[in-house]
Amino acid sequence: MRFRDRTDAGRRLAARLEHLRADDVVVLGLPRGGVPVAYEVATALRAPLDVILVRKLGAPFQPELAMGAIGEGGVRVSNDDVIRRGGITDDEVAAVEERERLVIERQARQFRSGRNRVAVAGRTAIVVDDGIATGATAAAACEVARRQGAGKVVLAAPVGAPESVRALQDVCDEVVCPEIPPFFLAVGTWYDDFRGVSDGEVTALLARAAASWADQPAPAHDTDATPADPPLAAASSPGTPPSAPASRTQTHAPAHRPPRDEQVTIDAGGVSLPGHLAIPADATGHVIFVHGSGSSRHSPRNRYVAAQLNDAGFGTLLFDLLTTEEERDRANVFDVANLASRLADVTRWLRDQQGDLQAAVGYFGASTGAAAAMIAAAEPGAHIAAVVSRGGRPDLAGPRLADVHAPTLLIVGSRDEVVLGLNRDAQRKLGGPSRLAIVPGASHLFEEPGALETVTRLAREWLSLHFAAASQ
Repeated sequence: MRFRDRTDAGRRLAARLEHLRADDVVVLGLPRGGVPVAYEVATALRAPLDVILVRKLGAPFQPELAMGAIGEGGVRVSNDDVIRRGGITDDEVAAVEERERLVIERQARQFRSGRNRVAVAGRTAIVVDDGIATGATAAAACEVARRQGAGKVVLAAPVGAPESVRALQDVCDEVVCPEIPPFFLAVGTWYDDFRGVSDGEVTALLARAAASWADQPAPAHDTDATPADPPLAAASSPGTPPSAPASRTQTHAPAHRPPRDEQVTIDAGGVSLPGHLAIPADATGHVIFVHGSGSSRHSPRNRYVAAQLNDAGFGTLLFDLLTTEEERDRANVFDVANLASRLADVTRWLRDQQGDLQAAVGYFGASTGAAAAMIAAAEPGAHIAAVVSRGGRPDLAGPRLADVHAPTLLIVGSRDEVVLGLNRDAQRKLGGPSRLAIVPGASHLFEEPGALETVTRLAREWLSLHFAAASQ
């Protein structure tokens, strides 16, 4: 069962939580995506709504690996095994915690707009997110609610990965998850509309809920909120991570070009190739997807990543590298030089479509498509702002790797050992800046819960950084 959007998901989730109506409930949404879902739950249960602010403590040598988490009120949850195995010192843990604590305090000020944190002690805390992938953040949030004195902790989400849902039953009193599909892939694949949620939307929903709750008769202790965390100076301390970018759904200055979302046909290498072009009105760059062997423009993984990049303000183009007849000969799939030539033609077509030959363009390649992306990026005058390889075979680009000067991000699953070795070797041969990002626990297709979301986040951050640099 799919959900139209987070509002639909929240209303359907609320129906599964009716048995808690008689409890003394407080609903806690995980920002950002969990708050619109939590708002519907709180409205249906006539319960107060707040955010539960949790930050992962990323290991210094691999930020994607959690060595713990922190929450408001000085709560800290540690993964002692990761800390011990990684040889992480107390000073290193303290430095990461201090940085993430500043983020929590800034979010608390912004989201609550001066309101106190809603009291949790002795109550039933319903922790709500828009989906459960790895469950790591949800588990930390449940532990934070517990340490803040909640009498009962319920985790609620519209959809979740089976193994993660099972594991979370050990860290909270109850898990309510209406949809637990055996083939999960990623949270966003179960929503028709999974656009990003901005800080402003979170703030507005919390304010609306607070105003609504103020109009209702409430138990006396509901007004006895715990004091807000001590305010910080207005200026952030050096080294404080910036807030995540606001969703592209908010108001922008008028765009120079209207948005596009259409099926296209592209002439490349003497053949006509079908594709799907999606460009937001305020696109800050364009990403061309180059799929691997046995895939197509209909790849659910690439479509998911493309949708998330659209929400981040990037245009995307997914296209078929070969005709239906050409695909019957497997040799064509591994003819990376021919695929690269067609990719170069497609790149020129896209720039012509936009009427801007200097527009920032990046490649997102997978498997053999990554090699084609490397070769095309190595061509003189290609002017590719950034390349991302997901489980790619850059080694197939051979000696052309030395000519790739575009910043290149290589994303490989830790369990994809053969491809990981090939990527390590290829990285040493690249002619420009590069990074090898290893997704813990992921295999070649990134089918594990949360793996594809990690790929998407890494790609979005890499492209944002280097598209911005290209426009300067």
